[in-house]
Amino acid sequence: MAFDIDMIKKVYANFGTRVDAARKIVGRPLTLSEKILYAHLWDGDPKKAFSRGTDYVDFAPDRVAMQDATAQMALLQFMQAGRPKVAVPSTVHCDHLITAKEGAAIDLPHARTESAEVFDFLSSVSNKYGIGFWKPGAGIIHQVVLENYAFPGGMMIGTDSHTVNAGGLGMVAIGVGGADACDVMAGLPWELKFPKLIGVKLTGKLNGWTAAKDVILKVAGILTVKGGTGAIVEYFGDGATSMSCTGKGTICNMGAEIGATTSTFGYDESMERYLRATDRNEVADEANKIKQYLTGDDEVYADPENYFDQVIEIDLDTLEPYLNGPFTPDLATPVSQMKTEAEKNGWPLKVEWGLIGSCTNSSYEDLSRAASIANQAISKGLTTKAEFGINPGSEQVRYTADRDGYLKTFEDLNATIFTNACGPCIGMWDRTGAEKAEKNTIVHSFNRNFAKRADGNPNTFAFVASPEMVAAIAISGNLGFNPLTDTLTNDKGEEIKLDPPTGYELPTKGFAVEDAGFQAPAADGSNVEVLVSPTSHRLQLLEPFTPWEGTDLKGLKLLIKAKGKCTTDHISMAGPWLKFRGHLDNISNNMLIGAVNYFNDKTDNVKNELTGEYGPVPATQRDYKAAGLGSIVVGDENYGEGSSREHAAMEPRHLGVRAVLVKSFARIHETNLKKQGMLGLTFADKDDYDKILEDDTVDILGLTEFTPGQPLTLVLHHSDGTEEQFPVNHSYNAQQIDWFKAGGALNIIRAEAAAKAEQA
Repeated sequence: MAFDIDMIKKVYANFGTRVDAARKIVGRPLTLSEKILYAHLWDGDPKKAFSRGTDYVDFAPDRVAMQDATAQMALLQFMQAGRPKVAVPSTVHCDHLITAKEGAAIDLPHARTESAEVFDFLSSVSNKYGIGFWKPGAGIIHQVVLENYAFPGGMMIGTDSHTVNAGGLGMVAIGVGGADACDVMAGLPWELKFPKLIGVKLTGKLNGWTAAKDVILKVAGILTVKGGTGAIVEYFGDGATSMSCTGKGTICNMGAEIGATTSTFGYDESMERYLRATDRNEVADEANKIKQYLTGDDEVYADPENYFDQVIEIDLDTLEPYLNGPFTPDLATPVSQMKTEAEKNGWPLKVEWGLIGSCTNSSYEDLSRAASIANQAISKGLTTKAEFGINPGSEQVRYTADRDGYLKTFEDLNATIFTNACGPCIGMWDRTGAEKAEKNTIVHSFNRNFAKRADGNPNTFAFVASPEMVAAIAISGNLGFNPLTDTLTNDKGEEIKLDPPTGYELPTKGFAVEDAGFQAPAADGSNVEVLVSPTSHRLQLLEPFTPWEGTDLKGLKLLIKAKGKCTTDHISMAGPWLKFRGHLDNISNNMLIGAVNYFNDKTDNVKNELTGEYGPVPATQRDYKAAGLGSIVVGDENYGEGSSREHAAMEPRHLGVRAVLVKSFARIHETNLKKQGMLGLTFADKDDYDKILEDDTVDILGLTEFTPGQPLTLVLHHSDGTEEQFPVNHSYNAQQIDWFKAGGALNIIRAEAAAKAEQA
């Protein structure tokens, strides 16, 4: 069944004329990314050409998607916006609050009980405001979106950084914070700096052990975790059209790991096949009517250097499998070199776990290819040397894979079938023995492998690979195992070589499912009551943040000077903390506990300037707040990379941090700070980072003349009585400055709603 078909038809009805107008205004052929962007301008038909990486532009996304962890805060904000119903089709997906431990049969019922209060809240608030609700066990948000909602040429935002997965079906799909989602659901424009464009030309065809995952693992090695920041990555070429739709989704999904705004592919036959296989013939028929508009112009792909800001070319015929890691998803090592690299760097070669799943790799095709390796192992007398876990991407994928025998194959190899949910990928893994913090290695088909990410153990060396490679390495139990060349010894003492994986792009018997897990909202939700207990430790209604006081900020305490990588996991950890995602005060007790203090190389240990003693970051900040003192956080490069979680911005705001000053920001986190009325600043001279001392008191001057493009001044008052000052930059435009002055974007929405209500 095609959801929201009338909306899709409306988008397509205007698409061609808007693209034609944009092509005329820009004065040249257009990339696919530009076509989708210009076709979704808030003001309708294009009237001017926008400058990449410079111009802020208002867009009109077609839909919003939210997962249960981030949906809580997004919807708590939306409840304050004074709107009776969402303005665009929106969905909530319960996939983050399910711990993987024993297997789906035990874990899912436990999660339904443990998080009943949150699931009931999300169900009722969705019912009230016209939001589609996908129940716990229905599947991972991005797989469910690909199966049901993504459509070529569409624009979607989602409260999860891996919303970009929908680029596999030709969308511009972008991860945002809950405040951005709130704006769009409230019927307001969504602002984005017009992205730069990176083109990736794929030639040849995937073969043997190489999978779609290896394309993005190689790209991550080329561009690093910040090389895609502020850019859309557009894939094209014969190699692109030769791939499956879900393979394209895998590549787009991990574009979040290079900081890309999103990634996308042009509409082709593989997308049409996937649409029809997932019961969306009407969408495919409509897309076919305008298919010439749903890909880049021929001239662009023929001469890409003239149209993209950067071009990368990858030959799929010669691409080999990769393993990326540990501790960062851009450390790319070809499988043929892994043994040497592991021995050189002291990475444990013994593999304890192999995990297949996550929003990146949990499609039917992924499971079928991994199952072909598992089946070989069984038939050739091999057993897994590592423990083995599987997370299907959706109930539809699970049901179909079970029908076709793949789950039994995994179980015959002693694998644990976890719930159709994120599980270990986001730290929702109750791994036995992880608390011992022993040095060990795991391999998985996920997207991220930051320290503590999967199991909370800082000494778990996690490596990212394709599902089929994970299966092979789990069977061998050896990180250095290369299935292209190496053999394994079976139960008869024979040397066995695994054959390359085989699988199916789509199930030959078609997809099947008994209960996909969807709950439609009430036609009229005006009488639906949303209850939030005032004594709940899981949910808390929001109070408006205080507006700016109208003066420069003086006497700020240095809360922490973070050293090195500081992701949103470091700022607001997931795992067991997910249970507090709907309670701002409680979850603020994890604020910056994973960040490394520059002055002592410890985590969650900073100097309290009021007492002179060292203690936890949140407790120290609460002391400053109680004393009426503001503070500042200082960070390194690409601060806030990783997940889109806006809690990493809301927690400092709630506890009284006034500014975050870094060498550079990840896109989503910088936007989240702005939305919450925070100051997000960057060093004009990155070497000034070294001038900040532990006992400094900080002033930020120039706020009374806060103007786009005009630097502010930072004054450091050192404990020895000396002072230093230097300029700091910002990227605020006029609207974002208004957010700062109002105390957050939501305060403006709330005020507008109140004014309209009064007029009515």
